[in-house]
Amino acid sequence: MKTTLLPQLQVFLVVARLKSFSAAARELSVSPAAVSQSVRQLEAQLRVVLFARTTRSMSLTDAGRRLLEGAGPGIGQALASLTEVSAQPGEAVGQLKLTVPEVAVPFVITPVLPTFRARHPRVEVEVVAENRLVDIVAEGYDAGVRLHEAIERDMVQIRLSPAFRFVVVGAPSYLERHGTPQRPEDLLRHECFTIRMPSSGGLYAWELERGRRNWRVPVRGGVLTNDRALTLALVEQGLGLAYVFEPAVKEQLRTGRLVRVLEEYAPTVPGFFLYFPSRAQRSGPLRLFIDVAKELAVKTV
Repeated sequence: MKTTLLPQLQVFLVVARLKSFSAAARELSVSPAAVSQSVRQLEAQLRVVLFARTTRSMSLTDAGRRLLEGAGPGIGQALASLTEVSAQPGEAVGQLKLTVPEVAVPFVITPVLPTFRARHPRVEVEVVAENRLVDIVAEGYDAGVRLHEAIERDMVQIRLSPAFRFVVVGAPSYLERHGTPQRPEDLLRHECFTIRMPSSGGLYAWELERGRRNWRVPVRGGVLTNDRALTLALVEQGLGLAYVFEPAVKEQLRTGRLVRVLEEYAPTVPGFFLYFPSRAQRSGPLRLFIDVAKELAVKTV
C-alpha cells in the first residue's frame, strides 16, 4: 500500500485505540472533522469500511480489527524507534502502557514505578487500573498484569508475585451474631459481598476448593460493588463476609479486625504475571520495566 497513507493509518490507530473520533482529535491536536476525513480517505483507498458508526456508538468492523492487529504493533514500534534515536547514548526513551487489575496495583506496580522512573526518567508510563479482561494487542497496550489462568496461552508470561490464596473473611462481630460457616454451602445463608462480572454481567460465584473437589458458590448479599475499599470497610464494620486476595488484608488479619472463614477451602493461585505478545519484547521500555519488576515486584506479596 502506498506510503502516502501512513498519516491516515496513524490517525486510524489512534481512533481505534480510544474508540472515539473526538478523543482522537484531542490527542492529535486536530479537529474532529480532520480525523473523520483521514479515516474516510483510508477507507476509500482500501475499499473497506473500518468502523461501524451510529449516532451513539462506534466499533471496529472485521476489516478494521484485522488492520489494527496487523498494523498497530508495527507502527507503534516504528514511532518508538523514532523517539529512541533522539536519545543520548545509553538513555532510554519512549512510552509504556500497562493494563493492571486494581487489586494488583499496590503489590506489583507501586513498588516498581519509583525505581523505574528514577532509572529511566524519559520513559513515559501509563497504568490503566481496570478489572475487565483486555485484548492488549487490539487496545494498544504494551503489556498487562493478570492472574495466570486469565492469560492467553500464546502470550509471554513473567512472574511478578509468588503464589497466594483467596480467602473468605469476616469481622468477629459479624461471626458472633450470625455464626461461622463450616462448609461452602453454609455461605448461601450469609450476607456476602460480591461483584458483577464485567464480561458477562452475572454475579461472581465464590470459588473454593479442598483436595480435588471444587465449589462455585452463588453467594448473595444486600450490597454489590466492585470497589475493594468499600467492601473491606463494610466487612470490618460487621456487615457481611467477603472473598478477597489474602495479601490485601494482611494487616486486618494481623490485628484481628478480620478473621479467615473456611480457611481449609481457600484456593491457591499461581500469582500475578506480566504478559505480552512475543514481538513486544523488542520494545526497549518494556524490557527495562521487566528488569525492574523482576527485581522488586516479586518480593512484595
